[in-house]
Amino acid sequence: MAAGTISRIRLENFMCHSSLHIELGEHVNFITGQNGSGKSAILTALCVAFGCRAKNTQRAASLKDFIKTGCSYASIVVDISNHGEDAFKPEVYGNVIILERRITESSSSTVLKDQHGRKVAHRKDDLVEIIEHFNIDVENPCVIMSQDKSREFLHSGNDRDKFKFFFKATLLQQVNDMLGSIREKLTGADSIVEELEKSIGPVLKDLDDLQGKIKNMEHIEEIAHEIDNLKKKLAWAWVYDVVKKIEEQANKLEKLKERIPACQERIDRNTAIIEELRKDFIVKKENVRSFLEKTQEVRRMKEKLEHDMHEAGKLKMDLEKEHERGMQMLNKMNNRVRQLQVQVDEFELQHMQETQAEVSQIEDKMRELQQEINSAHLSATRLKEEEKKLSEELWGITKSIGDIEKKIAEDARKINHLKSQIRDFQQRQHDKVTAFGGDRVLSLFRSIERHQSRFKCPPVGPIGAHVELSSDSWSVAVDCAFGRLLDAFIVSCHKDSLLLRECAKEANYRNLQIIIYDFAKPLHDIPNHLVPSTPHPTILSVIRSESPTILNVLVDQGHAERQVLVQDYEMGKSVAFDQRIRNLKEVYTSDGYKMFCRGSVQTILPPNRKWRAGRLCTSVGETITEMKNEATGIEQINLEREGQKSELVVQRGKIELQLRSLKRKREDEERRLERKKLQLDDTKKLSADNNHDTAVDTSELVAEMMQVKEDIGNKELVLQKINLKLTDALQEENNKRASYKDFIESAYAEMGSISDVEHELQLVEEKIHDAQQNDDGDFVQSLLLSPFAADQ
Repeated sequence: MAAGTISRIRLENFMCHSSLHIELGEHVNFITGQNGSGKSAILTALCVAFGCRAKNTQRAASLKDFIKTGCSYASIVVDISNHGEDAFKPEVYGNVIILERRITESSSSTVLKDQHGRKVAHRKDDLVEIIEHFNIDVENPCVIMSQDKSREFLHSGNDRDKFKFFFKATLLQQVNDMLGSIREKLTGADSIVEELEKSIGPVLKDLDDLQGKIKNMEHIEEIAHEIDNLKKKLAWAWVYDVVKKIEEQANKLEKLKERIPACQERIDRNTAIIEELRKDFIVKKENVRSFLEKTQEVRRMKEKLEHDMHEAGKLKMDLEKEHERGMQMLNKMNNRVRQLQVQVDEFELQHMQETQAEVSQIEDKMRELQQEINSAHLSATRLKEEEKKLSEELWGITKSIGDIEKKIAEDARKINHLKSQIRDFQQRQHDKVTAFGGDRVLSLFRSIERHQSRFKCPPVGPIGAHVELSSDSWSVAVDCAFGRLLDAFIVSCHKDSLLLRECAKEANYRNLQIIIYDFAKPLHDIPNHLVPSTPHPTILSVIRSESPTILNVLVDQGHAERQVLVQDYEMGKSVAFDQRIRNLKEVYTSDGYKMFCRGSVQTILPPNRKWRAGRLCTSVGETITEMKNEATGIEQINLEREGQKSELVVQRGKIELQLRSLKRKREDEERRLERKKLQLDDTKKLSADNNHDTAVDTSELVAEMMQVKEDIGNKELVLQKINLKLTDALQEENNKRASYKDFIESAYAEMGSISDVEHELQLVEEKIHDAQQNDDGDFVQSLLLSPFAADQ
């Protein structure tokens, strides 16, 4: 059996087969059976085993759909013969290659085994390598032709489609694509070679310059070598000179050695003097240390005495404050006794002062107070009314200012929106494509250009960039009808759609609408009985495009042949709802209203007010001029409103001042009214009290006065005790101060003796220093007098 021949197929839980084993012959094999017995399942199993996608088999949407109902997995095992000269890696796989594909609910795996069942590989690239080696292309109709493909081939009466089928089946399509990509790469390589040849010229010139510089550098190196030799000769000349000087200095050193004994004798004499001074210095230093210890003890005693003095002074001050508080309390009690005595006297004289004249005076005063209360009430009422009027006027002005601010803010938003639209239209003037997706479309074009060799056919889009109108008056209506369909791109196959989706992701273009369509289809020929019978134009009749694919997509996806355009709102209602036209889907007015009828329900959708002109409009310059004039007019109106707002703000400030002034006057009148009412109540109460001629009971006041006098006696006893404590505290403080003074005088006497000892210690240090200086000076002087030092 030749290499690459399928010798055995084993299926488990795959489609309708629970367990199936088939041994295949070396030549032609026929599989027969009734409908539904699983013949096509065997062919589908081969396609799935060799890496075909589930959708491409046209039998299921995903691999998990191939699992038999009620089972959790499916398994496909295919044995491939690997004999002869065309064997694939016989040293690894042996005589048989076992291909196992296992499918579960959540995943699928492929395993390649050798003839003994040992696992060799599991990557998809290894499977592709085997398929390419044996030329097993399951998607090629000449290798595996499914029922659907054979039915499509038999029912296709177009010679062009048959040739395309033949072209693909014989792999000529793949060869043609490869030749095209090779031709493009060769063209690119030729241009690169030409550019490199052009760029070599300056490099050759630089090379000549470098060779000249190299020759100059060689000459410089020779000069540097001669300089090194001269430096070495100069160094040896310095060496000879230094050796001669060293010999002279050695002779002088011998002469100096003869003078060493005399110098050593003087050094020993001065050393003995220094030792005596150091002993004296140690004794003096010990005296100073003992004095310092005494000083520290004196300092501690001083701090203790100061603390005792402070505590005695604090105790004295506390007693003085307590004595002062007691005296104040005693004075208050005496004052209270006097006040109680005065009250008793006043109560006793109270009945004597109530006369008829006083009663008459109280009545006159009550009448006068009532008149003042009436006057104050009238004044307060008048001020309240004026304040209410000013408050209403202030509220009206504040509301007017708020309305003006809202209008200014709303117009500012309009201006910003107009400026944004102006920028969009100006960008459309430079590049029409940006109207259908903005800058993202430009990024997408650059990404498509980078990956253009990977597309089977270049994508077409956006659709709006390839469409023109017979009249700009329908631009808004057509834009409302198609909407995002104008932003869509068209590709020829599913593979190109996935590649275009990757390009869109790379360009950060999210939610790109991609339509898969056959570019080879001719322009649709729509019969008249399928078009709405109306004198008004349809969208298909007012759009133009050089690409028939664009028009076909707008018909298939956008129903352009069934959407009618009218001039105004009333005409649109008549066409959409009154005439009941067949094949009519929707009606659009020139200003963007959408009208349609679904059964008995009539629907009218308003236009998008943000659109000043449709994206298919060609007269962009006029629209930009209109929007600029509108923005300028709104800004002028806003300036006038700002002036009105400033005048109202000034007026509001004046009214607020008047309102505050009135409020102060009203509050003053109300306070005056309340005071008069209180005075009237007090007068009435006084009059009522005068009418009751009752005796006054002063027994409580007398009892309180006696209690206070008793408290005064107790307080005087406490003050006497405090006076005794205060006298003792004063005596203690004076004693502490005298002790502190005596201690300070004795400490000053001891400090004087410490100063004398420190002075003597300083004198000894100076003597030691002078002796050391004399010793060193004599030695230095002997050196300076020598001839060697003089030469140095």
